Amino acid sequence: VQLQASGGGLVQPGGSLRLSCTASDYAFGRDTIGWFRQAPGKEREGISCVDGIMRRKYYADAVKGRFTMSRSEDRNTEFLQMTSLKPDDTAVYYCATGKTRSKCTVVPGDYENWGQGTLVTVSS
Repeated sequence: VQLQASGGGLVQPGGSLRLSCTASDYAFGRDTIGWFRQAPGKEREGISCVDGIMRRKYYADAVKGRFTMSRSEDRNTEFLQMTSLKPDDTAVYYCATGKTRSKCTVVPGDYENWGQGTLVTVSS
């Protein structure tokens, strides 16, 4: 299974974008899903996750109140709705599946099945 993040683009400060995370011929059943981002010259940063059993969500302080995770009804797509975007949100965004289904973390080492990311640029 290899995930693919999509939906990035150029947006003005204060704007919104919705990212999608999909995998070919695969539905997210009890998978823990994490969203990460990597800005130029910086380490990969975990920003949100949802565990595969109870669907409890976690958001890093940097995005809490602005970003929201959700899943499509057919379970084929995980979404990351991003609002009130700031220039500091500029990064390549990735999704991945967690190695543990019962809890989620934002530690990159706890995830696998990384795919290509999608670039989000917040600029006027």
